[in-house]
Amino acid sequence: MNRRFVSVMVGIVFFLNGCTLAPEYTKPKAPIPAQWPQGEAYKTTKATQGTPTAPQLGWKEFFTDPKLQAVIKTALDNNRDLKLAALNVERARAMYGIRRAELFPSISGNASWNKQKIPPKVMGFPQKLTLERYDVSLGISSWEIDFFGRIRNLKKQALEEYLATDEARRAAQVSLISGVARAYLALGADRENLKLARSTLTTRQAAYDLIKQQYDVGIATGMELRQAQVRLDAARGDVARYTQVVALDKNALCLLVGATVTEELLPQNLSDITPPEKIFAGISSEILLNRPDIISAEHRLKGAYAYIGAARAAFFPSISLTTSVGTASDELSGLFDSGNGTWSFTPQIKIPVFDPRTWAAYRVSKAEQKIALAQYEKTIQAAFREVADALATQGTVEQQLTAQQSLTNAVADTYDLSYKRYKEGIDSYINVLDAQQSLYAARQGLVSLRLAELANKIKLYAALGGGRDRDETAQDKSEKQKD
Repeated sequence: MNRRFVSVMVGIVFFLNGCTLAPEYTKPKAPIPAQWPQGEAYKTTKATQGTPTAPQLGWKEFFTDPKLQAVIKTALDNNRDLKLAALNVERARAMYGIRRAELFPSISGNASWNKQKIPPKVMGFPQKLTLERYDVSLGISSWEIDFFGRIRNLKKQALEEYLATDEARRAAQVSLISGVARAYLALGADRENLKLARSTLTTRQAAYDLIKQQYDVGIATGMELRQAQVRLDAARGDVARYTQVVALDKNALCLLVGATVTEELLPQNLSDITPPEKIFAGISSEILLNRPDIISAEHRLKGAYAYIGAARAAFFPSISLTTSVGTASDELSGLFDSGNGTWSFTPQIKIPVFDPRTWAAYRVSKAEQKIALAQYEKTIQAAFREVADALATQGTVEQQLTAQQSLTNAVADTYDLSYKRYKEGIDSYINVLDAQQSLYAARQGLVSLRLAELANKIKLYAALGGGRDRDETAQDKSEKQKD
């Protein structure tokens, strides 16, 4: 009978230990179309053979320019935002360790010596009395037996928060890499614009000097001289403006890198930078689920499910145990003699009867789960738009570049023809100045479009989840989740 009773009790304990009261997690359906957008602005989404997707390329494989690689490596080592993200991961991991440790009893040792004097005729003793006691014990203090999974659910929540924070660090790394690359490209484009502005200033200064000489001898009119001066002053303003912009670009890049970038690593022209590798967006939008920010949002959603389980467990009784074993004696020399052993066993059960805070906490947990779900879905939708925008730009920017290059060539020919006509006395110098201004604007537009094309490649790479660490295998991540 006693054996059967013990077996039943052990079975109940194991059953309750397997019960967590948390709702079963099911992966929500992504609130986005299964395919990428189609239309006139988008290219045909057919992969050329051998073209990798973004998650298949590490950042060193995607960014092939050696100078840019060195700048990104320095940023990964020195950027303060990335360091803060890494420290947040360490904090979340430590918090998970605290929650996990609550599942196990805390064992502590205690030693005490008590000496007490009792005056006569107190406690029934006719004469004064001196009492002395030595105690040594080892015990467990208020260990909660997790029958209904409250502590296990809190541990699960802490684990998911740790994993979410780790993915947030990876998202910060992706953002940092793409930000550094875009800042690097912007610096190269603005330096090219500065050289173009200086070249234009030299040309306009020579034109102004020529017209001034002609004006002095009565060949050119005052109108022609003033128009040449207007173009000259505008070129001076552009040189000053681009000088400022280049300095600001360099400051922004150094802030992202977290250190001063040496001049030999900086680009002199946008055309000097080796373009990134080509990538394929994939046929299905399911590739977005590899993005670290989406994975982070899903981990927080899983943690919200575990929080509901912990809130539900608060409605059930909690059992705690305090116990100790040791030895006691009125003499130090006899403390460890046989027959002086002591022990105590104090189980305690706490049954909730009425506590409004418990119901409020449960409602909070349900609201937290809904908030986490909405944030998860919002993150997916925002990621889909980022990729869709990048694909739309990719599908049209090449056509814009072709058109702008043709326009630049045509304007250059127009400038050459107008200058020849002016030298032959057929046309006025005003037309030369207009053609020169159009050529300057066309070349600036060409630089801007080349920058837009390269920056969009980086944006698409980051939007598809590229730039993650590739040294951590799926097995490593699985083991981390089991920890």
